[in-house]
Amino acid sequence: MRASALLSLILALVPRLATLTYAAPHLIASHSVAGVISVRRPAVRPPKPAPKPIDEKAARTLFERPNLLVKTADDDAWRIAPPSGNLFDAEISDARLSQQQPTAGTNQWTVEAPITFEYKVREVPGVLDPASDALLFGFIDDAATLEIAKARPLKRVVVVDETVFSLYGDAIEAYFEHHGVTTKLLVLPTTEENKNMELVLKIAEAIHDLGIDRRLDPVIAIGGGVCMDIVGFAASIYRRRTPYVRVPTTLMGYVDASVGAKTGVNFEAEPGVWKKNKLGAYLPPAITLLDRSFLATLDERQLANGAAEIVKMAIVKDPELLDLLAAHGPELIEHKFQKTPYASSDAWEADDAASRVLYLAIETMLEELAPNLWEDSLERLVDFGHVFSMELEMALVHQGDEKLFHGEAVAIDMAFSSVLAHVRGHLESETLDLILQTMRGLSLPVYHERFDSPLTAEALYERVKFSQGQKIPLPAAHGAARLYNDVTQEEMDAALALWKKMCA
Repeated sequence: MRASALLSLILALVPRLATLTYAAPHLIASHSVAGVISVRRPAVRPPKPAPKPIDEKAARTLFERPNLLVKTADDDAWRIAPPSGNLFDAEISDARLSQQQPTAGTNQWTVEAPITFEYKVREVPGVLDPASDALLFGFIDDAATLEIAKARPLKRVVVVDETVFSLYGDAIEAYFEHHGVTTKLLVLPTTEENKNMELVLKIAEAIHDLGIDRRLDPVIAIGGGVCMDIVGFAASIYRRRTPYVRVPTTLMGYVDASVGAKTGVNFEAEPGVWKKNKLGAYLPPAITLLDRSFLATLDERQLANGAAEIVKMAIVKDPELLDLLAAHGPELIEHKFQKTPYASSDAWEADDAASRVLYLAIETMLEELAPNLWEDSLERLVDFGHVFSMELEMALVHQGDEKLFHGEAVAIDMAFSSVLAHVRGHLESETLDLILQTMRGLSLPVYHERFDSPLTAEALYERVKFSQGQKIPLPAAHGAARLYNDVTQEEMDAALALWKKMCA
């Protein structure tokens, strides 16, 4: 067998990872590769090394194993391939099935079934413009499926946050009426204090009542991060997987909640004690549609809330993003992350800092998520700011005006964690000052009196209990972070004292 033929067969057999695409047409063209995000940047990168020669003996060993599952042209059943079978005329599954006899008289089957999932995160200006059909068909790639979808009556369950509906309700209803879509419109209070199974079941009932096609009629979520999470969880449990589309209307949703695979709701572990996102599943949307114009209706607090997740990615892995936030933070909030070139400022250049910040925020997030989409590894830099914040957020979630938004709790955690890194000798004082100044420039809180020693102790206990060790991300340099497993309560108490002195 020729080496080229062997290579083609091997590529067909290798388990595929999740493929994600971030399309930003107004920026530099992007492309995706299996399991990672690769976006071309202006910077020059070294050429890739030439591929190693094919080891033909090893290649034969791979495809001659008897645990391959194949389907031949004259048989609709999947079967274990015989060692000597001709595989070139068969459909070959990524899954593997092997059988062993661990002890005399007993059998064991081992199933290897890699999950293949593709979803897109796409910028779509004017997503509610009747001239655009991205909201209806943007999730479909191939022409044949698109033709089928357009030829049948359209049905959509549309879940909209109450506040969003008050602002965009007329435009939403007009869009679906224009396209002749039969809709089941749910206007729900998708706030953190209502993030529970009750809303999930309401959505599931609506899906059932409308009778949608389980593959061609995706549920549509239009709202903030909580709305994304609730709809995603409902879609994950109705018939075990129903496709859905995310349209984030908050900055938190734009850069964080809408770009990953996680869904979930809060859980009342005991009366009055709520645990954040303890019930959930992993189900990426079919597509996320990003329309920046929604951000123009947000107030300063909501913008700052979302900016916390951008700060997070800047601190843990992107010096350029951190510098942009430090330089332009107040302007970004003031002008609501819109494209607003200002001739009066050389630093605020045409096609602007906001575009670059959002671009880097999404790219860096996807780079971290893609190789670990199902969180098989709990060693995650994206957990920075989320080790201690959940206890603080949930302690105040039902406290009315005193409650914290998710990003606000994350910001307080990041400020404390940065001080903790400094106390441990990982972070220079200049970088610590830059981080705190950047968060203040984005109107984020950096201190809360309820964040104290008992809270940090409880959070650390929860972390160790559910994460197989501490695995605490802490900043280690300008735009870089590391994971640590040796943080002590004594260090946290020392950090609390310094943090209070610096931030209270």
